[in-house]
Amino acid sequence: MKNKIYYGDNLDVLRKYIKDESIDLCYIDPPFNSKRNYNQIYNNIGKEDKAQAQVFVDTWEWDDQAIKGLAEIKENYNGVFTRQSINLISGLEKVLEKGSLLAYLVSMTLRIAEIHRVLKETGSFYLHCDPTASHYLKLVLDAIFCSKGGEFQNEIAWCYATPSGARNKFPRKHDVIFYYVKSKDYCFNIQRIAHKSGLHNTGQSWKSKSGTNDHVRNLEKQGKKVEDWWTDIYPVDRLRREMLGYPTQKPEALLERIIRTSSNEGDVVLDAYCGCGTTVAVAEKLQRNWIGIDITYQSISLILKRLEDQKEKALENIEINGVPKDFESAVALANKKDDRTRKEFEKWIVLTYSKNRAIINEKKGGDKGIDGIAYIVDRNENGELENREVLFSVKSNEILTPAVIRELNGTVEREKAACGILLILYPMPNLVKDCKQYGHYQNKFIGNDYPKIQVISVEEIFEGKRLLFPTNTMDVLKSAETHTVQKDIL
Repeated sequence: MKNKIYYGDNLDVLRKYIKDESIDLCYIDPPFNSKRNYNQIYNNIGKEDKAQAQVFVDTWEWDDQAIKGLAEIKENYNGVFTRQSINLISGLEKVLEKGSLLAYLVSMTLRIAEIHRVLKETGSFYLHCDPTASHYLKLVLDAIFCSKGGEFQNEIAWCYATPSGARNKFPRKHDVIFYYVKSKDYCFNIQRIAHKSGLHNTGQSWKSKSGTNDHVRNLEKQGKKVEDWWTDIYPVDRLRREMLGYPTQKPEALLERIIRTSSNEGDVVLDAYCGCGTTVAVAEKLQRNWIGIDITYQSISLILKRLEDQKEKALENIEINGVPKDFESAVALANKKDDRTRKEFEKWIVLTYSKNRAIINEKKGGDKGIDGIAYIVDRNENGELENREVLFSVKSNEILTPAVIRELNGTVEREKAACGILLILYPMPNLVKDCKQYGHYQNKFIGNDYPKIQVISVEEIFEGKRLLFPTNTMDVLKSAETHTVQKDIL
């Protein structure tokens, strides 16, 4: 099968595209703001510490989506909810009232029920969370899995040593990973680690044979069986070679242990919140088939780049779904009204045109008209190498005046950037013509001149137009050596 990436809401994707009993292993690491004030967990949004809980409130708010989700659970939408899960959420509605925490639990219940549906009878499920809401999530998992013949296997504590500023409580140094299976017949490959140290050693598959003395000696050599207290895997902030700048990135060793334990080569692994793609990257290395889902194009872009860096021609065996492939789908993305996806068109067009090299400007308001930034290698007045900024501005309006070009040029001047690129949804020849008055930028490192201001439409992007300049010194040197530096670099 082709490996698959889905760009969109994982609930919609699960319901529409993932077949019943088609997945061998599912791991998810859903978003949850552990910095939120736990003592105020029963309060409604209006009473919360907004500064502390802003990320949580942005993601989980009692809104129309939460109301719809609650109704679907109570009505047993698609027949995937158990009586226990319906009664649980109905009871929690009375205890928690309609606020951000209930919205979160409704969202998770909707998705866990669908994950149970798509798992094979021999399938396994790992849910990664933190202690702030783990007790609520275990109730949800029990109500869905255990009431249908599944079993709770472990509460795994992934322990790590990271700096902590806690002064009036015990510093929190672990995450929780719940491990469930759909039936008594499931895959479990025993993993072993060295008796001493063995950091990042995810062990190897082992199955018992005879009880001979040789067998006992072999066990001593192989190391001890991995238990439910994982202290041998560093978090990503201690592994600079893996760091991608993604805030909730998990180490590859963690996913390698889970995937080796609960799947075999050729099995299908699903991550419904795939983020920066650690699960799919490890599944690819371990020769599993995989499916990844994420609601932000920034994550999809990061995953594609990660897979390309990991393996040559890796994208040839990947089916990408949900990403705009024609003008109509681009218009649909630009006109989405959902607050969670209001910037998705900007992310898609900037990252697609820049070949996933740009950095998205995440500021809400006060972004100075800059929606993304890429870098080009140049030389300063002293002949020293430096990075110069290329600024992106995105507009999806049907009608634009030359004022937007003047504004972009003013921003380029103010920020002392190399050049600016206006990415637009609808083609506008008048703006393209207006750009010429702003002249060129000369790159002193490779000796080329480039338009200072450019306008690129979605139509041109679908025709294959991309940002072609090298983004680091090695790229430039390689291009110079092979004489392939293009004159029309931008």
